[in-house]
Amino acid sequence: MNTFWLKIAGAAVLVVGVIILITVFTSGTDSEPKEPQKTVYDQWEEDENELSAEPQYKESPAISPSVQQTTPVAPPKPEFKKLSEIEDIQAQQLWEWVKNQRKMGRLPVMGYGQMVKTCRDIIRRWPESEYAFYAKRALADLPERYYKMYNITKEEIDLGNLK
Repeated sequence: MNTFWLKIAGAAVLVVGVIILITVFTSGTDSEPKEPQKTVYDQWEEDENELSAEPQYKESPAISPSVQQTTPVAPPKPEFKKLSEIEDIQAQQLWEWVKNQRKMGRLPVMGYGQMVKTCRDIIRRWPESEYAFYAKRALADLPERYYKMYNITKEEIDLGNLK
């Protein structure tokens, strides 16, 4: 019986095995695990945390020097206009709509048009409320290329001394 073809098949298997071993040993493993790729869900969660963060002053308001500080004092929180219960519920609903539209705006082919419109509505209806601040923050957080597209003005994104 002719074993010539059997010898060729064995050599081919041997060559493939050597190539696999060389690849495994030369590729090695990195000492640091690679950071997993960021998904749209991660971005949505990050947006949610940023946009819903408690308002704070960029710089703490000056405290009179006559007051002695013996214990560390937490920075004061800004005060906003209190809304009636019905207005508060309406503002909360519109704010949830803004957050959802922000998520949708991040998707390809979608835009931020509805979000900008709703933010303007919140700012117009409750100008000195906490929700107006959140709406301004959401508008300010948009990439600058959208400012001209949606005619976003400096007044609409001015947060004053807040962040």
